[in-house]
Amino acid sequence: MKKSRKLITEKDIQDLIIKGKSKLEVTGNEIITPAAIDKINENSVKIVKVNTTSLHNFSNELNGTFSSYKKVAIGSDHTGFATKKLVKKFLEEKGYNITDVGTFDEKSCDYPDFAIKVAEQIQEKNVDFGILFDATGIPSAITANKIRGIRAATCYNEFSARSAREHNNANIIVLGAKTLGEETIKSILETFLNSNFLGERHQRRLDKITQLEKD
Repeated sequence: MKKSRKLITEKDIQDLIIKGKSKLEVTGNEIITPAAIDKINENSVKIVKVNTTSLHNFSNELNGTFSSYKKVAIGSDHTGFATKKLVKKFLEEKGYNITDVGTFDEKSCDYPDFAIKVAEQIQEKNVDFGILFDATGIPSAITANKIRGIRAATCYNEFSARSAREHNNANIIVLGAKTLGEETIKSILETFLNSNFLGERHQRRLDKITQLEKD
């Protein structure tokens, strides 16, 4: 007889946080709801395996099952418009909920306008992550990082994307539409969206950045 799987809901995660705990112990026989996954990501709760089953495999199962429920804001200037259009379709086909803040054509425009709009979507907790495109991936990141609570990372390969999430808890990825190929961009994005913040010593370092914003 097949063993039933335990359902972990958003309330379960909230109760864990209220108790002051930052780790969720699992056996690999759980079903974690999309809302619970969002709460785990928002509060940097670490998933800890308590038996000999591979945690790596369990994490992959979670990512493969629930990443499609994440909400993403996407924006670009005119240099990144074509790439934004392509990526938007790519992510929508994978089930992502996309909020497109513009630009909506290739007429010359100012990148700060759209970097600010994406950052504000995150500040207001309308989305889980942001994606920005400009020519190099540099100016939009500079702009977004002026806004409190934003950690925008210019990524140029899968390693930098994974590190941005695992070590820096980046909530916006910025990509250079004129410096990266389309398939490379897709691969980098998938790595970013399917990676999770590791917390612990990395949180201590982020706390110092947060303090800078308060000073």
